Amino acid sequence: MQTPANPFKQALREQRTQIGLWFGLGGSTATEICAGAGFDWLLIDGEHAPFGVADVQAQAQVIAGYPATHAIARVPVADAVLIKQYLDTGVQTLLVPMVNSAEQAALCVSACHYPQDDGLGGMRGMAGARASRWGRIGNYATAANALICLLVQVETREALANLDAIAQTPGVDGVFIGPADLSASLGHVGHPDHPVVQAAIEDAIVRIRQAGKAPGILCTDEAQARRYLALGALFVAVGLDTQILARQTSALAKRFKTDLPADSGPPPSSAY
Repeated sequence: MQTPANPFKQALREQRTQIGLWFGLGGSTATEICAGAGFDWLLIDGEHAPFGVADVQAQAQVIAGYPATHAIARVPVADAVLIKQYLDTGVQTLLVPMVNSAEQAALCVSACHYPQDDGLGGMRGMAGARASRWGRIGNYATAANALICLLVQVETREALANLDAIAQTPGVDGVFIGPADLSASLGHVGHPDHPVVQAAIEDAIVRIRQAGKAPGILCTDEAQARRYLALGALFVAVGLDTQILARQTSALAKRFKTDLPADSGPPPSSAY
C-alpha cells in the first residue's frame, strides 16, 4: 500500500483553480451529499463548527468515497498537538486560522512535518493512525512530508503587515484570506464588502501570488468570487452548506407563505 497522492497540493503547484465548499453540518449524510456535488475540495471546519478530532476523521472517511473531492480540515487554533491529531486522521491538507507572523507560520510548518533533513524543522510525532492506514503504508513516514499541504489564514491587520514574510515561509503552500475577521480587525466589523476591506483583500491576493504561493478565500457572492479568481485566487470556497440550507429554506417558506390569504382567525368551535 502506497501513501495517497495529494491532488489539491499538486493543483496549487500547477496553478490550477480549485473551487470548494465550506462544510459545517454534522452527520455523514450531509457530508456525502456535499462531497458528491462536484466541488474540488470540501473544508471540514474544526474552528467554528461542532467537530472534534474524531468527527474530522469520520467526515474525512466519508469524503474519501468521492475521490474527485479533496478533504481539507481547519484546526481550531495554531496548536502543534491539534495539528498532529488532525493529520493522524488522514487529512492531508490543513488550514490554520489566525496566523499573524512568519514565526507562527514556521511553527505550523514544523508541526505538519516529521523530523527529516529537509530544512523544515519537523516535530510531528510518529503514530500508526489512519494517515498511515494503521501502519499498512510502509513508506508513510518518509513520504508524508512531501504530500502534506499547509494553508495559513491571514485575517488581521497584523497579519497583513507581515503578509510577505508569511507567504515566503518555506513549507507554506497557500495563504487564505479570512474576510469576516479581517473586516473586524480593520474597523468594519460585519462588512467585508467595505471598500477598505476589499482593497486590502485584493492587494493581499496580488502579494501572495508575487511570493509564489497560492491565494485563497471564502466568498458567497458570485460576482465577487469571480473577481477574486480573476485577480489570481487559486482556491476559492464559493458557498457554506449551513448558509445554503438557511437561505434556501427561508426563501422557500417565504414564497409560499406570502401567497397565502390573510389569516382569518381560528375555525369556529364545535358545538360540543
